Amino acid sequence: MLYRRLEPISWQTHRIRMFGKWVDSPRLSCWIGDPEARYRYSGQTFAPHPWPAALVPVRDRLREELGVGFNSVLANLYRDGRDAMGWHSDDEPELGPEPVIASVSLGVARRFVMRRRDDPAVKREFLLEPGSLLVMSGSCQRDWQHALPRTARPVGPRINLTFRRIIVPPDAA
Repeated sequence: MLYRRLEPISWQTHRIRMFGKWVDSPRLSCWIGDPEARYRYSGQTFAPHPWPAALVPVRDRLREELGVGFNSVLANLYRDGRDAMGWHSDDEPELGPEPVIASVSLGVARRFVMRRRDDPAVKREFLLEPGSLLVMSGSCQRDWQHALPRTARPVGPRINLTFRRIIVPPDAA
């Protein structure tokens, strides 16, 4: 299977807070990064797992191509069309005011949608093919939300690697 190629990623079902309740995230995930790259989202703080050897050249290539010192990646495994992620923005304080999110897709193609926060009727849709790179930067996280919708169509697994730069407070470095 696709996710076996990225061993030793420690896939987990994260608990997230939705509408005041704790629920299992509708995907498997693993927070990976430099030791000080702690990340807080959905009411939880995640300490990073060490970088798997397979992801180091990907991180380094993105740093070179985009000029961003990525120090972390959220690896997401969507096992089939039932795994999804609802509307959200990656706007946590440790990402800074205009974060750069470099999203690499592996596995089956999936539909990715965006909508304006100030006018949800304004939407954009992308088909993220295997090997595609989607970069969200500037005011994107402030002005837009994004989602990976469920699909009833039978689909195989997809891995999404969202590289990020966590701003580490000087006293934590």
